Amino acid sequence: MKISCWIEAMRLRTLPVSLAGVLYAAGLGAATWHFKNLPVIMALLFALLAQIASNFANEYYDFKGGLDKVGREGPRRGVTEGDITPGAMKAATYITLAAACVVGCLLVWFYGAWWMYPVGILTAFGVIAYSSGPYPLSHHGLGEVAVIFFFGIIPVCLTYFLQASMLPWWIFLASIGIGAMGANVLIVNNYRDADDDRAVGKHTLAVILGRRAMRWIYLMNGFAGVLLTVPEWIALMRLWWIAPGIYLLLHIFLFSRLSRLKGRALTPLLGMTATLMLLYCATYFCVALAG
Repeated sequence: MKISCWIEAMRLRTLPVSLAGVLYAAGLGAATWHFKNLPVIMALLFALLAQIASNFANEYYDFKGGLDKVGREGPRRGVTEGDITPGAMKAATYITLAAACVVGCLLVWFYGAWWMYPVGILTAFGVIAYSSGPYPLSHHGLGEVAVIFFFGIIPVCLTYFLQASMLPWWIFLASIGIGAMGANVLIVNNYRDADDDRAVGKHTLAVILGRRAMRWIYLMNGFAGVLLTVPEWIALMRLWWIAPGIYLLLHIFLFSRLSRLKGRALTPLLGMTATLMLLYCATYFCVALAG
């Protein structure tokens, strides 16, 4: 069993999404003089492990449900193609999730509050519920909503609270914006796979609404993300418009490519969308920390 098969199963192109929200919250902490490096580092590790576990679970449960097929449009699926055994993928899913839970429990124990434990449990269930259970979220058009919640609202709000021990209302609004940016990564994924998903009865939002609608949702999500986070940029610096402006220009460029490309040609666009989100959040963190 090749290590490269496991690396591909981690779906490296999507991992920037898990890091972006935490980095943005770290920037918010720095901007309000509450930045704490250790809880941020632990939150980054938790987010990374949780997303890898989710990606593993998605591959295992989609295979188990017969929703993947050999030669699909997207990246090679190790379990479906026979590179990884189903048992090994299931074990990897729960071992990685357990590691994330250990990190999360330690994080809350040292820096959080009691109410964060139920949120952590909800997150752990979300990792599995995205692809499995009686009502898999990704199979019923709720994948994008789950991304906004688990990769926007939860990481931004909780990481900020871990630093500041408070949660102003404007942090929540900003977290929705970050979540909207993250949802665009899933939109590209489901936009690419719409035909394969439709054929096996997987009702993603792209299957339900169609590709044309998803293109416009992709475009609007980027603008919504900037609109909901730009007040933090304005409070941070005089030339506040530079980073949001660059993000929007690159976002429009990616939107134009989404409108023209098909099939496997869309896979790099998935990584570009995730990387753009990460760069936006990392830039905010660096500027806030330097200021």
